[in-house]
Amino acid sequence: MVFTRERTRVGLDIGASSIKVVELERLEAGVRLVRFGEVELPPDVIVDGEIMDRQRVVEAIRELLASSGISRRRVVTGVHGRGVIVKKIAMDRMEPEDASEAIFWEAEQHVPYDLNDVSLDFQILDVDMGPQQMQVLLVAAKRDLVLNRAEIIREAGLVVEAVDINSFAALNALEAAGICQPGEVVALLNVGADITNVNVIRDGIPLYTQDLSLGGNSFLQAIQKAHILSRDEALQALQANPPEVDLQGPLEEFAANLSGSLDKSLHYLRSSGEADQIDRILVSGGGALIRGIVEVLGERQAATVSILDPLQHLDRGRASSASSADNGVSSQLAVGIGLALRKE
Repeated sequence: MVFTRERTRVGLDIGASSIKVVELERLEAGVRLVRFGEVELPPDVIVDGEIMDRQRVVEAIRELLASSGISRRRVVTGVHGRGVIVKKIAMDRMEPEDASEAIFWEAEQHVPYDLNDVSLDFQILDVDMGPQQMQVLLVAAKRDLVLNRAEIIREAGLVVEAVDINSFAALNALEAAGICQPGEVVALLNVGADITNVNVIRDGIPLYTQDLSLGGNSFLQAIQKAHILSRDEALQALQANPPEVDLQGPLEEFAANLSGSLDKSLHYLRSSGEADQIDRILVSGGGALIRGIVEVLGERQAATVSILDPLQHLDRGRASSASSADNGVSSQLAVGIGLALRKE
């Protein structure tokens, strides 16, 4: 967990159904959760990671910062969706300073956009993956996606400290939880409203990364279809305790789609010789609140399935209402926590 010289950092997670903010403070003994907050967004304000109603998002950000009591104006935010490409590639072994130039030539073969229209970054994963070759994680995001996100945040009166990738932010939160064992292959499903970030890692190294156009809204739509309900009726039925309709069919369908993605990732890892199995599956994001998702997903996968508590090894201070994944708050903060933990 590496911060700048300043003691605090703020992560701003702009999702399809809500915006979350997390403020963390660097202490000698570790990291403390200072403040957090969430404000809901109406449907269709953000679709597939793209903002459709700029003014509503700006107003929501201002409202969120005011209600959470966060005064710091510098924030780290993230992007995801169709405009983001994450891919592992092999290239000739070279020094990191030389790779910075070479990666742009390599990116032309792997990024389906004009390189003038994207922001590129990379990380060397393995300097000795084969004869005179190294493995590199290539990350590209459409520049208009990044700039649009930054402009909206500035309109809300904030300063953008950095723009990260949501899937990597979720991995930061997983690392901070300190629950991965050496050599263990862990799959993290960060299930948002529209998009699910799929990450498979071992010893902190990404083995497989993908953004799926699948999320909590997919589950809601399955409920609507199964019971011929409007969106509001489906939400009301879903939120009732106990639920007012039978959710088993929609839940099975949703879990099958998530499980299929994990099967695809495992097939890739086996074919590439990187892993033979997934040892553990963790669920975060708003999708972790779907009742029964852990049990139904566990029936389809050989690995143990549980909910990620990204606050597990953080000092929760006075923000103790977010102390457990049981109340549903902690798992939803995974990306915001990861953004606030962003390494330089």
